[in-house]
Amino acid sequence: MSQSRTLYVGMDVHKESIAVAYVAQDHGAEVISLGTIGTRQCDSDKLLRHLQSKGQQRVFVYEAGPCGYWLYRYLMNKGYVCWVVAPSLIPKKPGDRVKTDRRDARQLARLMRAGDLTPVSVPAVDDEAIRDLSRAREDTLRDLKAAKLRLKAFLLRHDIRSTGRANWSPAHLRWLREVVCPTPAQPIVFQA
Repeated sequence: MSQSRTLYVGMDVHKESIAVAYVAQDHGAEVISLGTIGTRQCDSDKLLRHLQSKGQQRVFVYEAGPCGYWLYRYLMNKGYVCWVVAPSLIPKKPGDRVKTDRRDARQLARLMRAGDLTPVSVPAVDDEAIRDLSRAREDTLRDLKAAKLRLKAFLLRHDIRSTGRANWSPAHLRWLREVVCPTPAQPIVFQA
């Protein structure tokens, strides 16, 4: 079998598995599904060795998703071309609603060869760390707000009212420490 210059490899990435398919650059070449591999680096290395005999240059593509950009960075560090594409920018036929991992991987490889995909900008590791920090802060503030609302609702249900003017001021926090609940179970709820 003659070796094609470029091999387009589509991957459908999930938490525990990656479905892989590839297609040669040659016009009319058939898309070949390789099945699934694991998500460890040794699994990716095994795939890279297997594809080495299939083409001189390998171009990888996968959908952006909750698994992040570790695979992109790993392949780029190995010297391969890798694209991450937004799911909303992948062309789909009207009425084509069947989604399987194998089918998605084959479709990505086919669309990559045709030039119908647009890559997204992958953030640097430092930028992604700042995003994670920002998301964690937003989550914490949302949790704090929800906890305050639950506490206010609990106090209102039991007709326990503060005599101060401003909620969550130092005086209000001191008052909360001194609140006495009528039954033994209620302080447990109050502390939670």
